[in-house]
Amino acid sequence: MMDVIIVDDELAGRRTLREFCAAEPDLNVVGEYGDGPAALAGIRALRPQLLFLDIQMDPMNGIQIARSIVPADLPSLVFVTAYDTYALEAFEVSAVDYLLKPFDRDRFRKTLGRVRPRHAKTGADERQALLAGLLAQFERTKRGVPEERPRLLAELNGRLHVIDASRIEAIESDRNYITIRVGRDTYHARSTLAQAEQSMSSQPMLRISRSCVVNINHLTEVNRTLRGDFILVLAGGATVTSSEGFRAKVKEYLGSLRIAPG
Repeated sequence: MMDVIIVDDELAGRRTLREFCAAEPDLNVVGEYGDGPAALAGIRALRPQLLFLDIQMDPMNGIQIARSIVPADLPSLVFVTAYDTYALEAFEVSAVDYLLKPFDRDRFRKTLGRVRPRHAKTGADERQALLAGLLAQFERTKRGVPEERPRLLAELNGRLHVIDASRIEAIESDRNYITIRVGRDTYHARSTLAQAEQSMSSQPMLRISRSCVVNINHLTEVNRTLRGDFILVLAGGATVTSSEGFRAKVKEYLGSLRIAPG
């Protein structure tokens, strides 16, 4: 029997992992946490054998939590990530397991199929070496990837696609997911809008409402509603509308595009 701790800042993510673990006779969930500091305290107190650890959390992310665990107490790790392509490249090279959101029960069980024998055969020193290898690969991958061409991983029609950030026209939040507009296609990824904005930092993104950011490079037309909100037409034909709270910000940006008289 392996004691398990689940760490994910999204309630839906914790619920999915809890339900999948409950269906496995050798897994016993002893704790679940939605933030880094509380998770680290729980890990130190409960000393689980298996840890499902979300990478993208604030203010303390999964990598920072893993670094903070005493090496002698380091459990078997399964990192959970939404769409960080570069992180996935690091995982593929290292021997640390990961789950890519959204995942199903079959993918979960395939990961357990690797974790179980590895946990039985490896001690704390070997698990620490695996983690150190992953962290080193993160650094090498980060240095080797041009910052000007970040990519995002998202789902369309049941398949995962790697999308060049420069092609993304707009991103909108949809509960625990985001929708990504590329031309006439709409992709989905499990993430927050804030995380998506950070991943799109190489692009000129404009927040037009609490739930939508637009890549200005793909803006082709601007209209107004009767109440004064802005209707933005994107290159792929989609339209998005600013909210009242962001009206002044959008107006200021559009004003900066005007050609000054000679």
